[in-house]
Amino acid sequence: MSTDDDLPEPDRIEGAPHPRETAQLFGQDTAEEGFLDAFNAGRLHHAWLLTGPRGTGKATLAWRIARFLLATPMDAGDGLFGDAPPAHESLEVSPEHPVARRILARSEPGLFTIKRGINEKTGKLRDMIVVDDIRGLTHFLTMSAADGGRRVVIVDAADEMNVNAANALLKMLEEPPANTTMLLVSHQPSRLLPTIRSRCRELRLTPLDLDDMQRALAQAGANEGSEAPALAALSAGSVGEAMRLMRLGGLEMYAEIVAIYGGDRGPDRPRALKLAEAAATRGAEARFDLLLTMFDTFLARLARTGATGQPPIPEAAPGEADLLQRLAPNPHKARAWAEIAQTISDRTRHGQAVNLDPAALVLDTVFKITETASR
Repeated sequence: MSTDDDLPEPDRIEGAPHPRETAQLFGQDTAEEGFLDAFNAGRLHHAWLLTGPRGTGKATLAWRIARFLLATPMDAGDGLFGDAPPAHESLEVSPEHPVARRILARSEPGLFTIKRGINEKTGKLRDMIVVDDIRGLTHFLTMSAADGGRRVVIVDAADEMNVNAANALLKMLEEPPANTTMLLVSHQPSRLLPTIRSRCRELRLTPLDLDDMQRALAQAGANEGSEAPALAALSAGSVGEAMRLMRLGGLEMYAEIVAIYGGDRGPDRPRALKLAEAAATRGAEARFDLLLTMFDTFLARLARTGATGQPPIPEAAPGEADLLQRLAPNPHKARAWAEIAQTISDRTRHGQAVNLDPAALVLDTVFKITETASR
């Protein structure tokens, strides 16, 4: 089902190809094999829940499955003399296949996507999927039923449905239409209705290792060069998060945080003030949000160092390993860092919600870390 080309796409990572345009999926062989095993055994479930951290390829897998199903004829399960059909070993579909070409052109009649739509009053993307976004599905199923063949529905992301939208989709899952496969992308499945989760078969995707991360970033057109190990460390194996770090200068932010505490005479206050002032710049909301994430990451790596006795590998900034070992030398200190991490995260997110001054929030975070370090 086609959509207007000029509408913003909430399921696209800025600076990267859309999942429907992504040629390969790296590091998720187990999830792909799980789907193919069910398909080859004739046990294709009507609804699949694709879970795992953000940016690990869930949407790309959903589009690969959709392309595969729509390009595979319904009678492909019939053997030549009633015997078992040959097993499919891959979800790969030639980019020249008519289905693949129609999907790229957003004109495939057997595919329907559900995502956050435009608020007609503001002209901007809604912050959730509403029931109006689901209602189009009924029309799609009615119109496409006459054509026969498979139909595929992608919901990205299912976590973003409000209660009414979730209940509307649940009705579809309770009475699944014939020859229809629903693919629900979910970053936080615990936020979904238990009744939705119970009606889906789960495919769980995992964080990427360094090699897969490098290949995925190269496919996305990102030239990470020697920064790849640090990107992999700070993004927790998420290509989407690595793209955000590259786009907004996340590696430099993290290096500044390490440098602030790297001296022998306490935190570098002028450096901290400069970091805080940069966060308060007009139009820097995305960078400010990433900075808070980098503080969370720094505290998590501190706690891990104290708990394990070793700093995380690889080092994510110059001098990080020595600093982490100095500030978190034992499990007792690890507990202190874990506790302050939760406190700081709660304070900063609350401060964001009530629009407190970003610079004040950053300085408050710096001082809270300093207090814990001095205990």
